[in-house]
Amino acid sequence: MKMFQQTIDLPPARRGFHIITMDVVNALPQISEIKMGMLQVFIQHTSASLCINENADPTVRQDFEMYFNKAVPENDPDYLHDYEGSDDMPAHLKAALLGSSVSVPIHNGRLALGTWQGIYLCEHRNHGGRRTIVITAWGE
Repeated sequence: MKMFQQTIDLPPARRGFHIITMDVVNALPQISEIKMGMLQVFIQHTSASLCINENADPTVRQDFEMYFNKAVPENDPDYLHDYEGSDDMPAHLKAALLGSSVSVPIHNGRLALGTWQGIYLCEHRNHGGRRTIVITAWGE
């Protein structure tokens, strides 16, 4: 079994949903050495998240942002955690809903994503800053 791991910092991104598939692939070129295996991508933050969804039409990412802003609004007077601004607690809730990691099968040295799938960085803060992700691949 082969195992590879790389930690990378993604540059600050504006609030929204951003495709990072190529950032992941470029950070761990050893994926090409794995015939059959798994890739896990984990984000080391509580106010940003990861998910897999459509990689072609940018309006999907815009609609994601619109939906999550409606589902988890800012400035809710019931929030107790508001030390870092009105976008902080909603960012934590959005990250909890979407999750901190994604897994993708590796097949013949490539990610086995569907034709229209990409890995998203979901930035839930107005000024989230750089984000650190840990990429781990293993397999035969």
